[in-house]
Amino acid sequence: MIVATSVVSLALCCGLAWWQWDRFTSATGTFQNLGYVLQWPLFGLFPAFMFWRIKKLREREEEAAEQGEQTPAAPAPVRVPAPRPAAAPAEEDDELAAYNRYLRELNARDQQS
Repeated sequence: MIVATSVVSLALCCGLAWWQWDRFTSATGTFQNLGYVLQWPLFGLFPAFMFWRIKKLREREEEAAEQGEQTPAAPAPVRVPAPRPAAAPAEEDDELAAYNRYLRELNARDQQS
C-alpha cells in the first residue's frame, strides 16, 4: 500500500512538474513556474523517502532489541519558569488616570441605558 502510494505520488508530481514546464516555456511563463518544475519532483519523492526512513528506523530498533539494548527514552520535557507578575507602576500617570475616568463614565452611561 505504501509503495503504491509512493509510486502514485511520484507520477502525479512529475505530471505537475511537466505542466509547470509547459507554463514556463509559454509566452506567459515566469521563473516562479521554473521553481515549481524543480519543486514538484521533490514533493513526489517525499513519501518514498519517508517509507525508506521508517524502514531503516525499524531495522535499527530490531538490531538494538536483539543485542539487548533498550531504546532511548523520550527526552525529559523542558520546564519553563512561570512568568513573574509585572511590577505595579510607582505612580499613576495623569493621562492614564483621565482615560480610566473616561472609561468609567462611558460604562456608567451604558449601564443606565
